[in-house]
Amino acid sequence: MTKKNILFVSWQGGLGHITRDLQIIKELRKRNPEVEVSWLTHPLGSRLIQEAGETLLPESQLSADYNGSALIHAVDNFRLNLMKYVTLARNVWVRNADLFNQVNATYSFDLIIGDESYEVQRAIAEGKFNLKCKMVMIEDFVGVDSMSMNPLEVLSVYYNNFVLYGRFLPRLRSRIERFFVGELEDILDRKLGLFLPNRRKIGQEYYHILGHVVRFDPENYADKWKIRAKLGYGKEALIICATGGIAAGKEMLETCGKAYIILKQDLPDLRMICVCGELYGQDQPELPQGVELHTYIRDIYEHYAACDMAVVVGGGTTTAELTALRRPFVFFPLENQFDQQINVAGRLKRQGAGIKMRYHQTSPESLATTIFRHFGKDVDWEAIPTNGAQKAADLIHGFLATGAFQPTRPDAAVGSYEVQNPIKAWV
Repeated sequence: MTKKNILFVSWQGGLGHITRDLQIIKELRKRNPEVEVSWLTHPLGSRLIQEAGETLLPESQLSADYNGSALIHAVDNFRLNLMKYVTLARNVWVRNADLFNQVNATYSFDLIIGDESYEVQRAIAEGKFNLKCKMVMIEDFVGVDSMSMNPLEVLSVYYNNFVLYGRFLPRLRSRIERFFVGELEDILDRKLGLFLPNRRKIGQEYYHILGHVVRFDPENYADKWKIRAKLGYGKEALIICATGGIAAGKEMLETCGKAYIILKQDLPDLRMICVCGELYGQDQPELPQGVELHTYIRDIYEHYAACDMAVVVGGGTTTAELTALRRPFVFFPLENQFDQQINVAGRLKRQGAGIKMRYHQTSPESLATTIFRHFGKDVDWEAIPTNGAQKAADLIHGFLATGAFQPTRPDAAVGSYEVQNPIKAWV
């Protein structure tokens, strides 16, 4: 195969998105070592891209960070204000869509890959610029959910589902290939809303179902003591507490620190390591003496493999890695964050993995009790499919082999449906 140029847009979410994207490209290079990838990402992701020896587009320094610019101001006391986030993210959305348009006009690519690049999808669907090649969209949920009875939030969520899935999805079918990270059963078997299609049927018709994307072969991390020796740990009781690289979770780590004091009574050799990610100017968590604090640990999955127990924010990548590693863990879905509260928590419940706790219903005492009850125990959940990166790489390799995509006009509606605007119908 001749040399191919790819643009990878990855500026949504925490570090879990960047790490899974890097793994997909790692697998793709096994199939085509000549592929050249240019990355467009946010400041936090730029460090990981450069650590991996990848090519970072200079335009990345102009990108707006959803995590820093919007999420930090919309999360308070481990609770997300969705309407505030949407309002704050709107400017980020417009800025990044314009930046993508600039990059699309400046460079020539054989394929564009976007990890939840909804702002790009919307701009394409609205005809704001011409996509010069095929695009792949990576997603890990289908449909947005309202987490309150606020009429504005309910209406906003409904209209978002109508636009993204009722109109744009069928219109863009020949332009955008869609990958779903997870299993088909992870897509809720229910409608997106009144008069809107069923989510799981959308998954069957429009998505390539990948399974889970992890950065390692679980079999290589089955021996906890071997990994401990590699990382320099001893035989002490070990707990890893981590926020997953998002601008939230400080409160959870402080609760873990208070639980540490209680746990030390029964586990005198306990070692607790807290990883707070990038808190974007927030004060670091206040932790008791003896608890270690880091803002970043490279390849943290190895430390998960070495631990007796983990406590994490309920992000999709982190919990998938812990599930694959078969380590006991507690997870706290961010309050009012629909993806973590509904999709991730639902997936873990189906798999029988992890212990879900609610931050505002958890005291240091109850957390310490839960940790002690499950500490170091063997888990009984089934292994999950972890070859998602390989499947994605096979598909991308195939797309590149078929030649350049040459769109000549915005797509007509393609597929089994295009939902008419129900709001206009009611009016």
